[in-house]
Amino acid sequence: MKTLKKLALATAILGASIGMAQASENFVGLTWGETSNNIQKSADLNRNLNDPKLDSVINNSSTWGVRAGQQNEQGRYYATYENTSDTYSGMKLRQQNLLGSYDAFLPINEQGTKLFGGGTVGLTKLEQESRGFKRDSDVGYAIGAQAGVLQDIGKNASIEGGYRYLRTNASTEMSPHGGSKVGSLDLHSSSQIYLGANYRF
Repeated sequence: MKTLKKLALATAILGASIGMAQASENFVGLTWGETSNNIQKSADLNRNLNDPKLDSVINNSSTWGVRAGQQNEQGRYYATYENTSDTYSGMKLRQQNLLGSYDAFLPINEQGTKLFGGGTVGLTKLEQESRGFKRDSDVGYAIGAQAGVLQDIGKNASIEGGYRYLRTNASTEMSPHGGSKVGSLDLHSSSQIYLGANYRF
């Protein structure tokens, strides 16, 4: 009898798991947004380069991304790759993110409109590619949160708008060609306002 009860319980759990898996849909998406960064500079860098305005390099800079994951009625999980780069007064920085995220959904009407919010963890690569300096890069962690609005369009498509904030610890050095290190910079945080389009299958 105990064996039959255990078998029935295992079957019920397996059936529920399969039902949840079947209820989930794969999706792929594209995003475009604007990113701003908080750069912290070393005292040596400020002194040697006369306090360069590195926060202005990636400031309201265009960012594109691709992502893929799964979603159901309760939420979604997905992986994202993003890339942004820009220049300012001869300084050039590039930021690349590889992130894993989860969002919970809050439906607000019967037309497929949902609020979402969740967390993100992953890696950030910061590259310093400024004119006259040796190229340098570093990979650090990224952790943050995002929120926004998701709107279904038809059976398989959706669009969304959102905001995400990331704390990071990627750091690079600046050294003139043929010279020694003049200082370092840390990517302390970044924020992004974005639009996205998704296709479920």
